[in-house]
Amino acid sequence: MTSGEETRAGVRREGVRTAARGGTGREVLARCGLVTRGVLYMLVGVLAVRVAFGDGGQEADRKGALQELAGKPLGGVLVWAVGIGLVCMMLWRLSEAVFGAAGSDGDKAGKRLASAARTVFYGAAAFSVLSFAAGSGGQPSGDEQSRDMTARAMELPGGPWWVGAAGAAIAVGGVVIAVQAARRTFREHLAMDRTPEAVRNAVEFLGVTGGVARGAVFAAAGAFVVYAAVRYDPAQAKGVDDTLRTFTQTPAGPWLLVVVAAGLVLFGLFSWALAVWRRV
Repeated sequence: MTSGEETRAGVRREGVRTAARGGTGREVLARCGLVTRGVLYMLVGVLAVRVAFGDGGQEADRKGALQELAGKPLGGVLVWAVGIGLVCMMLWRLSEAVFGAAGSDGDKAGKRLASAARTVFYGAAAFSVLSFAAGSGGQPSGDEQSRDMTARAMELPGGPWWVGAAGAAIAVGGVVIAVQAARRTFREHLAMDRTPEAVRNAVEFLGVTGGVARGAVFAAAGAFVVYAAVRYDPAQAKGVDDTLRTFTQTPAGPWLLVVVAAGLVLFGLFSWALAVWRRV
């Protein structure tokens, strides 16, 4: 077989794999989902900046972001759009769990398991947003939900151990997110070979700074869950809003929260860049 025939055969095999994994439909789901994720992270980052400068009336979490959207012109439509976008994100991750992710190692069990976990996460997020859009605006905040879930888990046999393990998993996941962002592992998922170098550098900057900030928030939230398990006190568990507010209690004061909040905004922009250039 000549080199040209080998190339064409490789293209055909990749085409078969792409078709099996959902092709264009999967790509649409992924890009819509990534755009939606970017919107939410940008809104949470902006709300966190307000908290840092003393405007703490709105929660800096998903619910606060939805309330912010709902107050805009056509706010109800925007909230429904976010919910649908998260459903798209869930279905994309589900397709990865079932058919495998893009890339040479996308069929590995670890990758499929991670996609399955993301499917559950985005499914819960989509349900929460769609409930809000349908008129359940009085649902508890993320902080209240974290404390309630922790309290219920504490009541189970071996509850503190389960809570501690879950918190440790979240914290370790946050560290992994930050380390992978710092190592720029996201580059393997980007199709930017023909993109100007300045654009590639800008996207890498967004990915590193945004990913490190996102990882820091997850790691801190997980650490609080572990602390709640050790103290046997569900009130010590914190959602995104309380976790972000805790950054203001460090020696750096509100400026550390400003830095983290800016990082979340940049991660939102990075999500939009992924919507354009990510291989799916």
